[in-house]
Amino acid sequence: MEEYVERVVDLTEPEANQIYNLSVEDARELILRHPQAAREIQGSFALIAREGKTVKMARSLDRPMRYFLAKRASGPVLVVAHRIDTIWCWLNAEGLGEQFHPSYTRMVPAHYVAELELIGCPDPDPVYTRFFAPESASLPPDLDRIGEVYIGALADEISQWLSHIPERDPIGVCFSGGIDSGSVFLVTYHVLRKLGMSPARLKAFVLDLGDGPDVAQARAFLDALNLGLFLEPVQAERSMLNVEDTIRVVEDYKPLDLESATMALALCRGIRTCYPDWRYLIDGDGGDENLKDYPIEENPELTIRSVINNPMLYQEGWGVGKIKHSLTYSGGLSRSYTRTYAPAHHYGFHGFSPFTRPSVIAVAEAIPYVALTAYSVPQLYALKGEIVSRGVAALTGLPMPVFPKRRFQHGALPVDVLREKLPFREAEYRNQFLSFYR
Repeated sequence: MEEYVERVVDLTEPEANQIYNLSVEDARELILRHPQAAREIQGSFALIAREGKTVKMARSLDRPMRYFLAKRASGPVLVVAHRIDTIWCWLNAEGLGEQFHPSYTRMVPAHYVAELELIGCPDPDPVYTRFFAPESASLPPDLDRIGEVYIGALADEISQWLSHIPERDPIGVCFSGGIDSGSVFLVTYHVLRKLGMSPARLKAFVLDLGDGPDVAQARAFLDALNLGLFLEPVQAERSMLNVEDTIRVVEDYKPLDLESATMALALCRGIRTCYPDWRYLIDGDGGDENLKDYPIEENPELTIRSVINNPMLYQEGWGVGKIKHSLTYSGGLSRSYTRTYAPAHHYGFHGFSPFTRPSVIAVAEAIPYVALTAYSVPQLYALKGEIVSRGVAALTGLPMPVFPKRRFQHGALPVDVLREKLPFREAEYRNQFLSFYR
């Protein structure tokens, strides 16, 4: 009997892994031998480990990782990449393109090791091993203490990141003056000074499309702290906003994420035009997910109880093994982080979202939401500003301004103007995405 010869093709840009505490080979060995301990890997990663016909894959929340199993007469081929179109191009070059459809690709869900057995037809389902399961509601209902621990974890992650990038390279904060980008800016400013590094490396980049409210908010935030010299508006033209380009870059069709990614593309394009050699950006993505700060009333599937009682709902969606979990995309921020990753990667930036790190998420999950809100929606919405501002004050001594919540895209353009440029039509966006592969 002829034996299958399996093949694994790694197109994930392994050189982009930024692991702080292990070599890449040691991290792969950990995933292979002790998948439940992959939480020990610190940093940003997308890793493939193989032994014989067994392949294990894992990633950090800030790195998409997709795969496709192709068939050959000689045996299966597992193709792994960050992007769907990368897989498609490779298959076409190998004469295997007829097997492809974007819905046949699979996303490795964040916080799991996915295990595949390359045994040929029929392919067995992957086996998932969770490696990150933070304890819920373990902190006392003390907002000062919660803020101190939460922002302390944020500062630790920023400090570690700063210690692993070139000391003289400039750092751009994707900034709006909102709670998340504001706290990231102030904590980065504080940590730079604490480490003896120059805060002059910082710029607070705010997208300016003409009449969006974020420019004024960003200026008010920094001026209130006598830090206005760090602000740099990045001007862009509305005519450059193109949802088809965004769909092609992000490879998804969810309207809110496409709106956000369209603004991220405009911001990254503007920065790259002004600064051809700029490399490092830091942002506040993940902050809303951590502190459950999304309008529950906008999603008919959600209630205050489902938001509070389902661990990491906004990071992972309904979760692996649930009927609404998308095998092609995963769920929650595990899916939607491409709105941030893909625009930065497209324009050659190395992005960093410290709120996505497990140590920060673990603190957020430890918050006793029931005790602090009694299932009150207004009280839940008020928590984020209280926790973050108290934590920033405790760490830096600065009284952080807190403005009402506003989505990134709604700060760049008034909502009615945004809807003219990007109609809220998911079915049309889905068809447009699929048309790229017809």
